[in-house]
This record gives sequence, structure tokens and C-alpha cells, in this order.
Amino acid sequence: MRPFILADNQYVTRTGVAALLLREALAGVVLEVASPTELMAGLARYPEAAVVLDYTLFGFSEAQMLNAGARYRRSLWILFSDDLSLPFLRRALLPGQRFGAVMKGDAGEEIVAALERAARDEVYICEHVARLLDEGVPPVDAPDRLTASERAVLHEIALGKTTKEIAFEQCLSFHTINTHRKNIFRKLDVNNVHDAIKYALRAGIIDAAEYYI
Repeated sequence: MRPFILADNQYVTRTGVAALLLREALAGVVLEVASPTELMAGLARYPEAAVVLDYTLFGFSEAQMLNAGARYRRSLWILFSDDLSLPFLRRALLPGQRFGAVMKGDAGEEIVAALERAARDEVYICEHVARLLDEGVPPVDAPDRLTASERAVLHEIALGKTTKEIAFEQCLSFHTINTHRKNIFRKLDVNNVHDAIKYALRAGIIDAAEYYI
């Protein structure tokens, strides 16, 4: 049976999800983690785990999340939160990505359905999130021109971070981030950061509000 990693700072939420997994006999192992460091250690131990993550509370940045998903390709992620913005959902829930979403305010049946699908290695998107995506205006450019890791790096570049800073935050080498940067410029056919950021804004990789803060 598939291991599950519960990454949520709310004790009640972790306990409740663990109880559902036990009741429905969905998990071989249930690992509760209290920090991003513990989450990455859990993924190193169980690279095929289904991760139930409250991105908004856990202190795990979007770039870290996308990078972890790309690094542990057999993992599957359930974004489980009270508040998931449309631009963020567009970036995370692209076709081919192994991220699904369910809201904490959803009915119990829908939360169980998300866990059941994850146990079968299937992505689940709840009705509320699906409706948000359907009603939203699609991005101008197709963001799947970049890999998940490249989108995560571009997001950090658009926030004004240096290659060294991005490498430190994502626990990767300077050479790896620099290679991502070169690939981003090549794929987007741009020669400078300004043009790369314009693409990031059009594609929904970064919110205008984030960029102009």
C-alpha cells in the first residue's frame, strides 16, 4: 500500500486525515511531518509517497513544492487548504503534473475521494477547484513550454532573487540553477531577465501583485 505524508501545521487536520486513511485502509505508512526539512526527509525515505500538504500554512514555498515534485517523480501531491488562489492553481495543476487539490471545507466524501484516488496513484481535483479553473481566464502563453523546475526558478527570478539565493533556498547547486536559467532563456527565446519576467506574468507563473510589491 502507498505511504502517505501529512504536511500540515494544524494538529487537528493531521489527526483527522490520519484517521480517514486508517478507517478506509488506504495507507501502508502514515508519516506526520512538522517542517519542510522533515517533509524532504520523508520523501527521501518514501519517494513514492502521496503528500497531503497545506501549502498556505506549512512554510513550504511554491518553488520548493514544484521542485520537490519534479525531483520525486513518483510522488503524488494533494493540495489541502482553506485558501488556494487561482494563479497558484494554474501553475500547480497543469496537465501532466502530479498535483491535485481539495479544500478543507469540502464534504467528507470529497476528501475521502481525493485520498482514495491518491492511493491508486491518480490525481483528484475537487469540484470547487475545477469550477475556479473553468471560470478563470486562461493564460496568454502556454506555461508547459517550461518544466516544473524551470517554472519554479523563473518565479524566483521574477521576484528579483539571484542565482545564488535560489540555489540556497531550493537546496540545489549554483550550477543546476544556472543551467535552469539558461534553459528558460533558450526555450522562451529571450535574452534578458525583463523579457523572461514578462512571459512569467502573462503565463501566470507570477502574480502581478507579487511582482510589483
